[in-house]
Amino acid sequence: MERIGYYAGSFDPITNGHLDVLRAGAKLCDRLIVAIGIHPGKQPLFDVAERRAMIEKASASIASQAKITIVTATFGNLVVDAAKKAKATILIRGLRDGTDFDYEMPMSGMNAEMAPKIQTVFIPATPATRHITGTLVRQIAAMGGDVSAFVPAFVAQKLSAKYAKKK
Repeated sequence: MERIGYYAGSFDPITNGHLDVLRAGAKLCDRLIVAIGIHPGKQPLFDVAERRAMIEKASASIASQAKITIVTATFGNLVVDAAKKAKATILIRGLRDGTDFDYEMPMSGMNAEMAPKIQTVFIPATPATRHITGTLVRQIAAMGGDVSAFVPAFVAQKLSAKYAKKK
């Protein structure tokens, strides 16, 4: 049976922390779906097409090195329902700290009840990326700060250009 991983998030933008989780997740799957959550109440900085393009560019070398397929998708419903529809067998969740664990653990239990054939796998962030959040990256970039240590170089450029337009 093909092991299909489902890694969901907003990826607004994709960060080095996300890529860290992707690298580890790629070792567990034959195919990995990076799923961009679409929430009508949220106004992301980057639209879906921009986020998809950044994910595809940033994950290409990971897919090549791991010899797996990484694709992008979008979802606007429950993650577990989207994962079931995609025939995923693994839900990949990154954990930075205890707060993430406290949030993710009950969700894992609920997802297991709704989709017993899908296993949630927690991937701990490495110390080098544990502090990175998309929210902080956007805030630093919005204030003209250097985010090059937190995102791929091309993402840093896109952030800079996006905020330059807003001024």
